[in-house]
Amino acid sequence: MTKEVRASQEELHTLIKEKIAKAGLKEAHAEEVATHLTHADTNGIHSHGAVRVDYYSERIAKGGINTDPSFEFEKTGESTGIFHGDNGMGHVVANEALKEAISLAKHSGIAAVGVRKTSHTGTMGYYVEKAAKEDLIAISLCQSDPMVVPFGGAEPYYGTNPIGFGAPRKDKEPVVFDMATTVQAWGKVLDARSKNVEIPNTWAVDGDGEPTTDPHAVKGLLPVAGPKGYGLMMMVDMMSGILLGLPFGKHVSSMYNDLSKGRELGHLFILIDPSRFTNIDMFKEHVDQSMNELNETKPAAGFDRVLYPGELSLIKRKENQDKGIPVVQDIYDYLKSDTVHFDKYGHSSPFAD
Repeated sequence: MTKEVRASQEELHTLIKEKIAKAGLKEAHAEEVATHLTHADTNGIHSHGAVRVDYYSERIAKGGINTDPSFEFEKTGESTGIFHGDNGMGHVVANEALKEAISLAKHSGIAAVGVRKTSHTGTMGYYVEKAAKEDLIAISLCQSDPMVVPFGGAEPYYGTNPIGFGAPRKDKEPVVFDMATTVQAWGKVLDARSKNVEIPNTWAVDGDGEPTTDPHAVKGLLPVAGPKGYGLMMMVDMMSGILLGLPFGKHVSSMYNDLSKGRELGHLFILIDPSRFTNIDMFKEHVDQSMNELNETKPAAGFDRVLYPGELSLIKRKENQDKGIPVVQDIYDYLKSDTVHFDKYGHSSPFAD
């Protein structure tokens, strides 16, 4: 097991921001990326936190991220629009698009905002939590590059194609559910590589399409729940790729191959104002009641209590705020070093070390 250190939120945020800025991203954009990645690590989602910084830095340095993008919001209806991201940093693009979606939803009661030409946008939970804090129900869908074998197949076609859902509560943090449509996100494999630990044989397959426990041998991820996850990733790809006239399926550009080109990914936000359907206070009270009832459900053998979906991240958040955020020693050393990136991506396979 690789050694870990603990860093405060402030320290980790500063280290990430400085490294991303040194790679060439403007300060305001580096600030947003650092906020997002620190949020992910604080919530225990280390697959989308500091482990990504060297990759982002390399893509920025090699020109695959537009560091001076020209954003444009094209309103296409009373409750619809397209945010043109100009291949800017995905976290920044999505955050700006979300602002437009929130404004539309509050005006019209519902909003569907597509994002065209973005890059890797991080955790879906980050965005839906922001929307839920504005008293909105939020769904976030995003396509990614082909690294998942279809059910019954032995070579990748779809991406991990994540889904995020958020809803407001009356007295507590919003309900936030964020999942890849794979058994585990690719970042979990990266996390296992960084910690030099094995992965369960249900996560991924090797080059022959056989289950593997070696994170370095992974050549394809598996869809969650077999054909059901396969269907969900198809839905996400249609709604965030084909719907926006963007590359889809196996045609989506790889995250890890040519880092000098923009990825032109798609993203879709769907926001709903609950007050257009019911009393907002009653809605939030009933969400609270539902989550409390889940907590009070009799636990199965081996479990102390039942958690509602997404609750574990809130538990991790509190723990890491109190004790500091665990960071793999090698990653921490890299963040504190003068090295911008290691030039380890973009050479051959999207699964290269």
